[in-house]
Amino acid sequence: MNRVSVDTAGRPPSVDALARELSLRHSLPHALLVDFARRAIAEKPSEAVKLADELADNFKQSLLRDVINATGVILHTNLGRAPVAMQTSNRASNLELNMSTGERGSRQSTVGNLLALLCGTEAAIVVNNNAAAVLLVVAALANSRDVAVSRGESVEIGGNFRIPEVTEQSGARLVDVGTTNRTRLRDYQKAIEKRGNDIALVLKVHPSNYRVSGFVEDTPVRELATLSVPVAVDIGSGLIDNTCPWLETRAPSWLSNEPAARQTINDGAALVMFSGDKLFGGPQCGVIAGRADLIDACAQHPLARALRPGSMTMLAMQSLAMSYLNRSATKDIAFWKMATLTIEDLQTRAEKIIAVVKTGEICALDSIPGAGSAPGAVIKSLGIVIAGDHLKKLRMNPTPIIARVKDAKTFIDLRTVQPEDDSVLIQALQRLAE
Repeated sequence: MNRVSVDTAGRPPSVDALARELSLRHSLPHALLVDFARRAIAEKPSEAVKLADELADNFKQSLLRDVINATGVILHTNLGRAPVAMQTSNRASNLELNMSTGERGSRQSTVGNLLALLCGTEAAIVVNNNAAAVLLVVAALANSRDVAVSRGESVEIGGNFRIPEVTEQSGARLVDVGTTNRTRLRDYQKAIEKRGNDIALVLKVHPSNYRVSGFVEDTPVRELATLSVPVAVDIGSGLIDNTCPWLETRAPSWLSNEPAARQTINDGAALVMFSGDKLFGGPQCGVIAGRADLIDACAQHPLARALRPGSMTMLAMQSLAMSYLNRSATKDIAFWKMATLTIEDLQTRAEKIIAVVKTGEICALDSIPGAGSAPGAVIKSLGIVIAGDHLKKLRMNPTPIIARVKDAKTFIDLRTVQPEDDSVLIQALQRLAE
């Protein structure tokens, strides 16, 4: 019950009184509550109490926090893509300290060596994201020169990331090669011959969630590698090896058309660039791996400092790389845990949940990798369907649950719900039933 209100003369409460009233219901810093009180009194004096309460509620809902992903999109961009457990202490780290010499070291050396080993390359570095990786490669290797890109790969992907604009920002000149639907090796050869020594790099771009079908043709990396200039390949999603040696079974069929770092390098690419927070299963970052001289040129470029990641990212990438090398990805990496759950596992969990909550039905679902990874791929899944649209109520759960609705039914895909969160899901569904 509100203890302050507009008085009989129509005057709103004082800012201090309203802020103190808000503190009884909202565990937020006093400075924020004062700000909400001032704004509410200024905007709607006659409804200041109600409006201040709404401002506080809306702010609390906007705070970053854990949520349960029940959408079936494993790498959900709105939910932070690959979930990563950040385990650290309050201690400092040897981010740029050489422990052998006691002198300043490189934040890239150890993690870069691990990633290079995984990718089968001479060297590797980590930057903020894959857009940064592409920008740095083009800026370092082709500034004031030309970069050849197939017209069919001069794409825009999520977040307004456009290849022509990235090329322009890097200081290089974009040379369009071939046509939108067909680009052959001779198109690249013709461009190189015509422009002489100006073309410094061929950039091949994985089109992510963009597809041209029908009368189409592109030039594979193994053919591009015969050209007289280095080939840098943006493989996008960060699959390390298409044989997936870290899995106990063979590589899943939904990965069959996804380019992988190791095979792209084996086909002759000089560099590969990819995201860390997609199929790699790590934090937001970008990886550049390949020839040591080209990696060094990228590392020495002035942009490298602006694009370098912090210690938390590097620690997470180190841990993930060790998991891949230890062949323990399905035990340690959340993405691979979710991607490899069997229908039998999901069925058992669904039956236990339904048995407790006494509502809803078990249903077959289709999960997807998400975030532009393996576009068009579907992973058979299983979950729970409940009549009605319950999205808002589930979002308002103490630990928010993000589900999806279709045909006035709420679907909860268990593939993307961590098994340890089943108890939270049960409690939320019980509240819905009540």
